[in-house]
Amino acid sequence: MRLGLNLGYWGAGNDAANLTLAKHADELGYAVVWAAEAYGSDAPTVLAWIAAQTSRIDVGSAVLQIPARTPATTAMTAATLDTLSGGRFRLGLGVSGPQVSEGWHGVRFGSPLGRTREYVEIVRMALRRERVRYDGRHFQLPLPDGPGKALALTVHPVREHIPTYLAAIGPKNLELTGEIADGWLPVFFSPAHAEEHLKHLRAGAEKAGRSLADLDIAPTVPLVVGDDWTACADAVRSYAALYIGGMGSRDKNFYNQLACRMGFEAEAAEVQEKYLAKDYAGAMAAVPLEFLDATALLGPKERIAEKMAAFAEAGVTTLTVAPYDGDADARRNALDVAAEAIELAGS
Repeated sequence: MRLGLNLGYWGAGNDAANLTLAKHADELGYAVVWAAEAYGSDAPTVLAWIAAQTSRIDVGSAVLQIPARTPATTAMTAATLDTLSGGRFRLGLGVSGPQVSEGWHGVRFGSPLGRTREYVEIVRMALRRERVRYDGRHFQLPLPDGPGKALALTVHPVREHIPTYLAAIGPKNLELTGEIADGWLPVFFSPAHAEEHLKHLRAGAEKAGRSLADLDIAPTVPLVVGDDWTACADAVRSYAALYIGGMGSRDKNFYNQLACRMGFEAEAAEVQEKYLAKDYAGAMAAVPLEFLDATALLGPKERIAEKMAAFAEAGVTTLTVAPYDGDADARRNALDVAAEAIELAGS
């Protein structure tokens, strides 16, 4: 198991500190640094900036939103970033959710599985520098009733195959990930509940004549270092409450549904009820301590090492940490502690 760093969204007032963290992770030998996007900063610009100021660490999108770009644009972006970084780009993709897809990008959210499958097929076709011809349910290239011409990508990526990751939560999406992706980008991953997810990944991999060993399982896990792990958990409450309570509508919140499948159905309902009523403090307080402990790295180095060993035992191959507490120096120290803890864990 190797370490990664997730910087989240850019533009939240922590930009300079995040660049420092990325450079420090590079110095420490972390495997990859990821950047996110929603409806603020875009991930490729951030990743290009980081790649220009690091030398060894991979740069990855967690994720590029599928409704935000045509498959051809994503292939162009991936090829360009891979070339500029000297072969260090990892392509993470996700369909986002209905509110962002339809409200921000103007793209219908229907048939996310079918659209993802076709999208990945077209991106890979383009990255192989084939002439792109595709006749699918969701994408047709060239358009059949116009002057469009089948074209081939003119950029030569450094690598013949750029790793593709999918952000999947539901069972069917997990199965698709196992079937077609190089890696999985889970959120709220818990070693104790891992098998519930892995069985779907495994089923998809077997469809394609593969196994779980062919996938990089790379969850993002909040990291808070301190003597009292219960106090450390408080730093993660706002993040958990936002996703469980506010990322989506009352009827379609994939993170809320995930918490329910993990056995926190009543608590997830309370968090959502309070968050949608704008009782954010109440929503944060309603997040169970057990949920936070199961899905984060909290406390002193020795306790973090024990949890890291559990993640490795559960099948995680890239443990991506997201420092959540303190100023820039504290988050930098958290990366040091994580690097020491993974050695202690024997991973």
